[in-house]
Amino acid sequence: MTTLSHDRYCDEITHRTGQFRALLTSGSGLFATVPTCPDWTLEQLVRHVGRALLWVELLVRTRAQEEVPIDDVPGTEGPGTRGDAAALETWLAEAGAAAVAALREAGPDTRVWAWSGIHTTGFWARRMTHELVVHHADAMLAAGRPFAPVAAEVAADAVDEWLEIVQFVQRVLPDGPAKDLRRPGASLHLHATDTAPGLNAEWLIELGEDGVTWRRGHEKASVALRGPLTSLLLAFYRRLPLDAPRLEVLGDRKLLEFWLERATFG
Repeated sequence: MTTLSHDRYCDEITHRTGQFRALLTSGSGLFATVPTCPDWTLEQLVRHVGRALLWVELLVRTRAQEEVPIDDVPGTEGPGTRGDAAALETWLAEAGAAAVAALREAGPDTRVWAWSGIHTTGFWARRMTHELVVHHADAMLAAGRPFAPVAAEVAADAVDEWLEIVQFVQRVLPDGPAKDLRRPGASLHLHATDTAPGLNAEWLIELGEDGVTWRRGHEKASVALRGPLTSLLLAFYRRLPLDAPRLEVLGDRKLLEFWLERATFG
């Protein structure tokens, strides 16, 4: 259920790439550990983002109909010199511009391989948007800087997409971590406290015997997580602890923790 236009996704990819570039040119330490991805430094996180952008650019530009290993994509190794912020910024700028150009040229409905079973360029525009949003939050944490609120329509769509990914993983990986998200009668409610009513930034998630189902709306649940929409999004991605300021858990906290442990795939 895509709620944003293809151009809006492309605009957000451009914006987030620019935010990463600004961080690189601000003097932030490239060897700082990323608290939410502790196996990575800030430089490794940026390289991960750039590799993903170049991979998607090649998939879309060539209209790939089967998976292309990311290591086979030219340029994904990035600058040869470690710790060179200027070279890293230039490489990321080129990767972001190339990915957005390919996505805009293709439009949202061109057929291309995707791991999700949604074989369109629109899938990749949406996926890369939210990949960059969440990893930008990671980068700001690594740099010790505040993360500005995400545009409400983007944050709400990111929650929608993550729930769709959980459903997809349950279908295709029956023995994966999401297989345990089946507790008939158990439910979660996400409630954004800082959005306009028209956005309907509330979600009911039910852990039924046949798998996870969800819908937008205000309904009672076994546990509720309330707070600003950007904080809800980051908590849902395990980028913020449940005890973070302005977040509130009401009801069965252990159920929410159970969900977060099994609905995290990267």
